[in-house]
Amino acid sequence: MKYEKLNPAAIEENLAELSGWALAADGLSISKTFKFRSFVEAFGFMTEAALAAEKFNHHPEWFNVYSRVEVKLTTHDVGGLTDHDIKMAKAMERAALRRLD
Repeated sequence: MKYEKLNPAAIEENLAELSGWALAADGLSISKTFKFRSFVEAFGFMTEAALAAEKFNHHPEWFNVYSRVEVKLTTHDVGGLTDHDIKMAKAMERAALRRLD
């Protein structure tokens, strides 16, 4: 699959629609920390996000401790952000919505 790197204006526009996501200082990735009520809620989120990742063939970098999940999205093939990162972030937002405090 061919990925096209987003330009800075497109990144800014998309980030405005994604609450809590931050652009890395180098502009190559976006990240967010999700805080859930419990480990089970965090694991449920990760399971739902993993299914979306498989569907999109676009997998996050993430780290989980108990009820916290730290996520970083980038497209390594282009060395930056693509629409696939934005789609994955939006899917994660949907997965988190009913699980967040």
